[in-house]
Amino acid sequence: MQLEIFQVDAFSAEPFGGNPAAVIPLQSWLPDDVLQRIAEENNLSETAYFVRNGERFDLRWFTPTVEVDLCGHATLASAYVLFEQLGEQAEVLRFNTRSGELRVSRGNDGLLAMDFPAKQPQPVEAPAGLLQALGLGSAKAVYRSDDYVVVVDDASVIAPLQPDFAALSAIDTRGIAVTAAGRGFDFVTRWFGPRVGVNEDPVTGSAHTSLAPLWAAMLGKAELSCEQGGARKGQLHCQVPGNGRVIISGRAALYLRGTVFI
Repeated sequence: MQLEIFQVDAFSAEPFGGNPAAVIPLQSWLPDDVLQRIAEENNLSETAYFVRNGERFDLRWFTPTVEVDLCGHATLASAYVLFEQLGEQAEVLRFNTRSGELRVSRGNDGLLAMDFPAKQPQPVEAPAGLLQALGLGSAKAVYRSDDYVVVVDDASVIAPLQPDFAALSAIDTRGIAVTAAGRGFDFVTRWFGPRVGVNEDPVTGSAHTSLAPLWAAMLGKAELSCEQGGARKGQLHCQVPGNGRVIISGRAALYLRGTVFI
């Protein structure tokens, strides 16, 4: 069997930036174990698969170790493949996913806009060992939604972080975001997810379904400019219209197009 594969750098206008995702269009679903083994072989933070279903597309995402409920950058990459590589003419793509219907529309200046459900993180006490595993002496506040969100006062402490990933993998949550205002953006973030097989994700669109509402409330702004990443970074534009949704926009660039043989 031969499958077409695309590798797309999401949340970047050019290759070698943002977050790489593999995208594999399918005519029909393969067995789950095959989907997982392909994702493991790709060894990217996410491999996305989609199957046309009438006027919509069924979309699934796999890390090298597990299937996940929501992935932003691989959704952006899938929309880019459909719009820019496969000639999809619809102005709005509608995806059926484990997180409900997601929509991606063509925006201005090459931006693709994803319409995702918003999540409001709740303040919590930092679980035992979290700050130590991150290499932080203290935090301004800690919140939880799908991830723990650790807010720090100074953006300059984020770049040098060298977490203990073995210790972080024991924290009972999908991932951990460390975030602060500054560095020329409304907020910046790094995201770590060793529990789901991704030590560090360069740009995590799904995390911004919580980060954007949190920072919108803290800054009193409905539109936010954001950057995520350590050595490799990507940029996002987020809108929080107050209707239970978050609009996450970004660019994408094609890195490769090829064939999988299985």
